[in-house]
Amino acid sequence: MEIILHLGAHRTATTSFQHYARANAGGRAAQGIDVWGPEITRDGRFAGVIPQAGAPATMAPVRRARGRVALQLDHARAAGTTRLVVSDENMIGAARHCLRAARLYPDAGERVARFARALDGRITRAVLSIREPGAWWSSALAYAVARGHRLPSPGDHDRLVSGRRSWREVITDIAAALPGIDLVVVMHEHCAGRADLRLQAMTGMAAPRHAARIWLGRAPDLAALRRALAQRGADAGRLPEGEGRWQPFDAEQRAAFSESYADDLFWLAAGADGLARLAEETGPEQAGRHPPSAQRTRGQDHDIEARHLA
Repeated sequence: MEIILHLGAHRTATTSFQHYARANAGGRAAQGIDVWGPEITRDGRFAGVIPQAGAPATMAPVRRARGRVALQLDHARAAGTTRLVVSDENMIGAARHCLRAARLYPDAGERVARFARALDGRITRAVLSIREPGAWWSSALAYAVARGHRLPSPGDHDRLVSGRRSWREVITDIAAALPGIDLVVVMHEHCAGRADLRLQAMTGMAAPRHAARIWLGRAPDLAALRRALAQRGADAGRLPEGEGRWQPFDAEQRAAFSESYADDLFWLAAGADGLARLAEETGPEQAGRHPPSAQRTRGQDHDIEARHLA
């Protein structure tokens, strides 16, 4: 039985994919595909894999989790599962921790390594969705503010831009935690509304299209953010005027994010030093020896977010 990790990331339609997987449970089972989403990964079987704050980071809880998980894997195999997708974006960390650290998933490598041990090293593939950093941070900020986080200051914006931890570094850390594993990177801009393409990238098999276009968990727009701030007595006047998506970054900051993303995509398209492969719209069989279309020149003049954001 193949075990495939779907690592998120947050704000890349991961919730939509998990809904799609549940909606197609019968068709997946007929193909021998099972999906453990958050409703399963967070039911206690992986308890202790990530130590609680203040607790010693020993491996004893991981060993206990490995025993619990092994029993469930045996049940899945006996039920005819040939490909198991473990889908939980929190495996690489929480978006709120990224905001606090002002860096993309600073502990991703260590966390993934602990989950790999809990799965007894049986992982065959891992899939990570990435998104233009300016759009990712904007979405993460909007979602956090709607849930009670304070509005960021200009200094916060500067720290996010200057943090300089790119997707390339996140991917490198994950690859180090999963040596020899097929690590597939999917662009959110290509697959945001196509959960079937993500499942195809994970399993290498044709995927059902039922509920594939449903898009859940989108970041709240300016109107929703104003309502959320007003309900808790905060100053909604600090948000810009107008409607639509909140854009907290200025033009120079957005250009820096786009430049970073272009560099990441070129690194991936060039082979990612053998660490990962880039899956394009058609899935893993077309994974990336060549740059995506319209991405043949690096730099801010080739704004990924403006051209591909779904």
